[in-house]
Amino acid sequence: MTLDVTDEATLVMTGVFKSYEGVQALSDVSFEVRPGEIHALLGENGAGKSTLMGIASGETQPDAGVIHFEGVQQPALSPGSARALGVAIVHQHPALLPDLSVADNIRLGVPRERLQVEESEEASMKAILADVGLQIHLNDRIGDLTLANKHLLEVAKAFAVSPRLLILDEPTAPLGKDSVELLFDHVRAIAERGTAVVYITHRMAEVRLLANRVTVLRDGKLSGAAEVDDVTDDELFAWIVGRRLIDSTFPDKRPAGEDDTDYLEVSALSGEGFTDISFKGRKGDIIGVAGVVGNGQSELLAAIAGLTSFEGEISIDGTEYSSRFLRTGSAYMPADRQKEGLMVTLSVRENAAASALKRFTRGPFVQHRAEVAAVRAEFDELDVKTPSTETNVAALSGGNQQKVVMARALLSQPSFLIADEPTQGVDVGARAEIYRILREVANNGIPVIVASSDAHELEGLCDRVIVMSRGQKIVELADEEVTEERIVRAAVSATTHTSDRSTPTRDSSAIQRFLQGDYAPVWVLAAVILTLGGYILSTNDRYLSAFNITSVLSLVAALGFISIGQTAVLMLGGIDLSVGPLAGFLVVVGSFFLIDGKTPGVMILG
Repeated sequence: MTLDVTDEATLVMTGVFKSYEGVQALSDVSFEVRPGEIHALLGENGAGKSTLMGIASGETQPDAGVIHFEGVQQPALSPGSARALGVAIVHQHPALLPDLSVADNIRLGVPRERLQVEESEEASMKAILADVGLQIHLNDRIGDLTLANKHLLEVAKAFAVSPRLLILDEPTAPLGKDSVELLFDHVRAIAERGTAVVYITHRMAEVRLLANRVTVLRDGKLSGAAEVDDVTDDELFAWIVGRRLIDSTFPDKRPAGEDDTDYLEVSALSGEGFTDISFKGRKGDIIGVAGVVGNGQSELLAAIAGLTSFEGEISIDGTEYSSRFLRTGSAYMPADRQKEGLMVTLSVRENAAASALKRFTRGPFVQHRAEVAAVRAEFDELDVKTPSTETNVAALSGGNQQKVVMARALLSQPSFLIADEPTQGVDVGARAEIYRILREVANNGIPVIVASSDAHELEGLCDRVIVMSRGQKIVELADEEVTEERIVRAAVSATTHTSDRSTPTRDSSAIQRFLQGDYAPVWVLAAVILTLGGYILSTNDRYLSAFNITSVLSLVAALGFISIGQTAVLMLGGIDLSVGPLAGFLVVVGSFFLIDGKTPGVMILG
């Protein structure tokens, strides 16, 4: 489908203001994107990028400002009216229903007519997934998918509606190189058909590869805007953080000539998703783990952290350690901080201190003052920006949330630190801070292992890098050998003819997919009922008699009415967990009053 291209800007936002509880998120921001243009939107976490695009997609209402869409002023946008105009947004954190299947989520997010393009709805859905190279089953539950696959599903849904305006918020953060290149191809193709694309990112390299124009926000204000070809990386960095890029983003590596004695040794490690991994590290080394996403890197890190079982040996300073020690002695920073790294309903203090409570306990009690003092000191060291230590962690920007995860890791005083994608979805300034902290940890003699899909990051940060493919180590690079070119060449050449191990293939067990589906409990329960009924009928021929069936239906009638009432309450959103017990209690009370032979007065009293 080719869209009509006009000279009129698709989206024009003028003088936009937005505040949250006294904090100015946007202040007099103007922004426009044209048909067929890929417009990059840069800025640190908390700069206002997502808020601005939330207003454009109708999810957030501005305090002031004017919005024009294809030349027509829009009085107030809602998510529904924005979709009707042709706006599609892919969020940084996938907005999917985790308990439903892939097919159900597609039905909810894609118009019915788009699902009738192929010979069947199922074929249309498979074509939508194939467009972004996503090889998952339609019956797979969203909660069982990897973070990368969830992102790709969101992208597939957005592409499927052929939007007039497509907003992509950090779409490549969890993706490997192969998926990123495929995504870029689709973004360019949809822009060529006339769609205006807003691309939110923290990666300047992606801006160079993809965008025509770039706009930078800083502290909720417009910091700069230009054609991509007319601005340098140094100027962009100055717009983003308010200072010139004088020094390298990465701290100095381990000095040459220091003690070369092996301090960390991993020998013949095998487990779920990886096989026969061996490598060594010296004191002060940061060891990187590279490879296309889904080739065993995350599984390897989880095993080294003692979170999963493994075969092989892990030694530190000549002492071999068991998985139990690794689990208690290591600090693990997961890739998906929202799902695995944070307790989003708790405060930043509670999140940071969770792994170090033993330090602050005296007998059965937690010493609150000591806990708060330690957390504040760590936050000062990591430069965590939060209104207070009691602020809910969900209110922080992505970069500060990641620093809270790192604070918890360091407060636990670990024997070694493991970080899986530590800068994923983190802005430029926070990323440099994380690099500095990791290097300081390594310089203090604590082994640091980092997995990243960004080869440039591994080159700048790590002293040695192992590259993985299909769960196996294919090359190990050290010191001067650690370059982005060698890392990428090793990863790409080894995985040219392979697919992501993280995506279920169409050869997976049909029985397993059925058992994970929505209808498995129903069929299992039905089978149990039929089995019991058959057994009882074989021993008592009155089981299916008219009298018995009538009696059972009479008993079920009351419960049926109660279930209908509860369904109405649930569907209307007024969920009251006491409805069920109360209904049961009233049935029991009613059985004493609402019976034959009682006077009308007694029945009314009942």
